Formats: sequence, structure tokens, C-alpha cells
Amino acid sequence: MSHLTLLPPPSLVPPGLAAGPDRLEAGRFAPAERRRLSAPGLRTFLAIADLWGLDETERRLVLGLPPRSTFQKWARTAREHGELTLDVDVLLRISAVLGIHQALGVLHAAEHEGLAWLRRPHAATVFGGRPPMELLTAGTQDALLTLRRYLDAARGGVFAAPGAADDRAPPATDDDLIIT
Repeated sequence: MSHLTLLPPPSLVPPGLAAGPDRLEAGRFAPAERRRLSAPGLRTFLAIADLWGLDETERRLVLGLPPRSTFQKWARTAREHGELTLDVDVLLRISAVLGIHQALGVLHAAEHEGLAWLRRPHAATVFGGRPPMELLTAGTQDALLTLRRYLDAARGGVFAAPGAADDRAPPATDDDLIIT
């Protein structure tokens, strides 16, 4: 398998420091790989969109606003387990939705609680007092990824209140910082 290497030229790598690993595998964007992922990914997206109660326009916005006829053809093909090849942008959007759905499942005990969180106004700066669903259906890849990152941070405890383990932890010192 060929690799696309996105590394600085050797002249810019400091002496004694390895250039680093390959950053991007070119095969992930190959038509065969996209075809393998497209129908199952779209079927899963449609199931989540049903669960969330998204209408057709909202679904199309999440997917980058393909023409209505194109979206309907994709959906019909995916539901019939046919073959289709979505472009990288659409697959990335589907991936973001799958991550959002998974994060909501981790953060909320029941699906209806996660859906309620998506639909009610939120005070976090990123939402500006609006429901996260508005960010989800804004139509931009950036909005989807922002919501995904917010939920991933919440899953990682970024927004959690300090607990007893935090109270027992010694304060960090300059010696604890490692800069490479």
C-alpha cells in the first residue's frame, strides 16, 4: 500500500530528531475504500437521523446539502444494500455524526436524554445560547466537527468538576513540564 507522507523536508528537521511517522495513508481515500464504507455508513447515518427526528432538509444539511434527488438516490441505494461511493467530505460528515451519537450515548444514561440535550439551549460559548442541534444542522463540516470535539472533551472530563482524586494530587511544578 502506498503512503502519502506529509513531513517537513530533511533540511528543516533538527539534527538528532527523527522525521516522524507517515501522517496520512493515501489508501484511505481510494475509491474502493470509500465504496466499502459508503452504504453501511449512510444506512447508519439514516438510522441516527430517524432517531433524532431530522427532516430531509436537515439530513441534507448535515451531509453538505447534496441535491434532493441525489440524497434520495443515495438513501434508496444504501437501504437496498446497493453499492455507492460517497466522496471524502460526505464520509467525514457521517463519521462526525457517528461520533456525536456515540458520545451522547456515553454522556447520557438514555437516548431520550441525549436527544433532549441536543434540542435545548446550551450556555457553552460554542453554542451561543442555542441548541446544539442548530450547530449539527448548520450545514458546515466545521460545525459538525466542533460539536464532535465538544462532546469528546466532555467525555474526557474536561467539563467535570474536580473530585476527591484532584484534591489529593500534588501541585504541578516546573520540573513536571516536559517540552520536546
